[in-house]
Amino acid sequence: MHTPFDLSGKTALVTGASGLLGAHFCRVLAGAGARVVMAARRVEAMAATAAEIGATTAALDVTDEASIAACLDAAGPLDILVNNAGMAVTRPLLKHTAADWDQVMDVNLRGCFLMATEAARRMTRGGSIINIASVLGERIIPGVAGYTAAKAGLLHLTRQMAVELARNNIRVNAIAPGYIASDINAEFFASEAGQAMVKRIPQRRLGQPGDLSGALLLLASDASAHMTGSTITIDGGHSISSL
Repeated sequence: MHTPFDLSGKTALVTGASGLLGAHFCRVLAGAGARVVMAARRVEAMAATAAEIGATTAALDVTDEASIAACLDAAGPLDILVNNAGMAVTRPLLKHTAADWDQVMDVNLRGCFLMATEAARRMTRGGSIINIASVLGERIIPGVAGYTAAKAGLLHLTRQMAVELARNNIRVNAIAPGYIASDINAEFFASEAGQAMVKRIPQRRLGQPGDLSGALLLLASDASAHMTGSTITIDGGHSISSL
């Protein structure tokens, strides 16, 4: 039976698909019926998930325009783009270098711009672009100046693209996750400092990848046909907690 979240007949491309969240997004989209293209620099790291869900893989460096064009050419007609590729450099502000800044901006902001604009040119039947932002686009923590600035820029870029691409029947929205449990941050959140941070989240727990599934399906599908330029925050109330 057709549901508002059915993605049958649609093609979705997920960047940064070699990571935990990217792989999860691919599983969710495939589970809703989409043909999924998993894209990342580490092609071999996507092989197991691709085999599991019947996805195809493509090499992609979001900082390289030629790589982006080749990836999108290989993907074919596209209906959904999930701009998930991202990285951070963690250093005190006065130890951040220009190279650190450029690297983070190239992946987290410029890369999203390049992917979105190239994909939009190819979305001849309309589509949905979903930018994976962060609550750190609105709030800050010390040590990640480039990351917070890039995610703030991505939130505003989402709104800009939404206005300009609406005439092309392309919707552009963002998901802003809070702290999501993963193998990368497990050691920190098991520490005293990590546990103290969890206690400042009103729900008193970290998010899980599955907590993002509903928002992803909403924005990818026709269920959000009248939504564009919106950001869905998923952080257990962390960004609105008292100081």
